[in-house]
Amino acid sequence: MPNRTIFFVSDGTGITAETFGNSILNQFTVKPRRVRRPFVDTPDKAHQLVREINECGAREGRRPVVFLTLVDEEILEIVKAQANAMVLDMFNTFIEPLESEFGIKSNHRVGRFSDIAHSAEYDNRIEAINFSLAHDDGQSSLNLEQADVILVGVSRSGKTPTSLYLAMQHGVKAANYPLIPEDFERGRLPSALLPHRKKCFGLTIDPQRLSQIRNERRPGSKYASLANCRYEVAEAETMMRREGISWLSSTHKSIEEIATTILRDIRPDRLIY
Repeated sequence: MPNRTIFFVSDGTGITAETFGNSILNQFTVKPRRVRRPFVDTPDKAHQLVREINECGAREGRRPVVFLTLVDEEILEIVKAQANAMVLDMFNTFIEPLESEFGIKSNHRVGRFSDIAHSAEYDNRIEAINFSLAHDDGQSSLNLEQADVILVGVSRSGKTPTSLYLAMQHGVKAANYPLIPEDFERGRLPSALLPHRKKCFGLTIDPQRLSQIRNERRPGSKYASLANCRYEVAEAETMMRREGISWLSSTHKSIEEIATTILRDIRPDRLIY
């Protein structure tokens, strides 16, 4: 879909509009230009946005698609009435039927993230992020008893981004610990992990893909060689199988899929909130 722009518009951060909008767009084999416009919370900003949308459509010869999460009726009406675009009002699509179902009116409040920032849930999430950063790549084995999950696997198998996603998105204290050749020579888990085996979850990866990733970091090194990657992956999988550690391959899975699998297997309570 060349020359087509998608706008994600919100009176807040725009994360909800973008996340939900992209989930819908992923059902189509299109690669449009994407533009997020957060904090559209005054009529002046709405008029500026309308001008941008209309100029974009005139330039591209196709009307843009606009995913909206706007609460203020005046601002919403400016965009819906004046933008030459396909406008998808994501809030009212769901709010009005839910008002009818619940028998109450919604708050129609702008910027609910300010409430979240003062909640215990938010504090727990920040604490989880700090914990994951402090326990990244085996930097520290202190306080591992506080971890909700400990990700293990060879270097560059996806442990760090997964642990940070678990912390940021779900408030999970996720440590990650690399399995290295010395561990394979000893034939057992690192001693720091032995008391916490039940909290461990393993990530593996296709050796060919691992070699490509490592060559971006250390081109031409033994560390990145295909033979070494095959050895490390095979040894890591053997160790995890022997130790009874659940594991999955990160090769063709997104971080979101990996994190959901980990929560389902290690902390199913975090899927209920």
